[in-house]
Amino acid sequence: MDSWPDEAAHTPLLRQRWRDALVQAMPEAEWHWQWPDDEAVLRRVQVVVAANPPSGRWQQLPSLALVQSVWAGVERLLADDTLPAHVRLARMVDPRMSLAMGETATWAVLSLHRHFFDLAAQQAAGQWQVPLQSPASEFRVGLLGYGELGRQVARPLQALGYPVSAWTRTPRDTAEVDGITLRHGPEGLRQMRREAQVLVNLLPLTADTRGLLAAPLWSDGPEGIHLVNLARGAHVVDADLLAALDTGQVGRAVLDVFHAEPLPAAHPFWHHPRVTVLPHCAAQTDPVTAAQVVARNLRTFQAQGLLDYEVARQRGY
Repeated sequence: MDSWPDEAAHTPLLRQRWRDALVQAMPEAEWHWQWPDDEAVLRRVQVVVAANPPSGRWQQLPSLALVQSVWAGVERLLADDTLPAHVRLARMVDPRMSLAMGETATWAVLSLHRHFFDLAAQQAAGQWQVPLQSPASEFRVGLLGYGELGRQVARPLQALGYPVSAWTRTPRDTAEVDGITLRHGPEGLRQMRREAQVLVNLLPLTADTRGLLAAPLWSDGPEGIHLVNLARGAHVVDADLLAALDTGQVGRAVLDVFHAEPLPAAHPFWHHPRVTVLPHCAAQTDPVTAAQVVARNLRTFQAQGLLDYEVARQRGY
């Protein structure tokens, strides 16, 4: 089985960690770390392990059967209309990345609930004001998306006493799971908007979810709801969010993802007093645990034709 990761890592050291981890997890594979020049090698390649492989070159790989992403989001791969329809796709669900997402979401929710962002601003201004303190039980968290990441985010929040609701685009078999109230569809989203104090976005980016976080949502409920966006920048209509922040319809926003990354220096998010900008660092794929996920999936695929976390192209995730 021939495969290689692309330049998904940000530094040479991290790239080397990926290479070492993949070789250790699956030493029997013939790994190639760059797109091969040898036509014989190209003809042998069955699997590509990558974040953003080069578009328009798939025809060079006649034996390609699988693209295993090292990222949780696969919208760029799905947008590549040169990828043959018969090639199967699998997304990454890395246990360490999922735990890190839970940590970041918990930090953000705690900071919003307990006014820690306001306190940091007070310190910068040399002000001493004690905020009102309310129990976690009165601060409902609404999760947008309830897959593996949603479950990992919900657990620590529930352990701290926060009531949690979760919204999915399509209905589930039950109205509640693991103590979490489930909602779905447009009416379920409106209901969650009205009952939650903070929305934590974990949705995949699809045609149905692009631009979901926009003026109609912000205006349909009480003032002061907070947003934590840990999914994709394109879920948010930036101008609508800025307007909602300025009117108080949205209280604060913690944003880890953006339409353009790095976030342009002139973007108003940088200097808005109620926006916290993170450099897309909420949860990073860990090479060691992710390589084990890759190896397990490739071996199962090779032996049985089965995949964990296979992407349904029509659904978009």
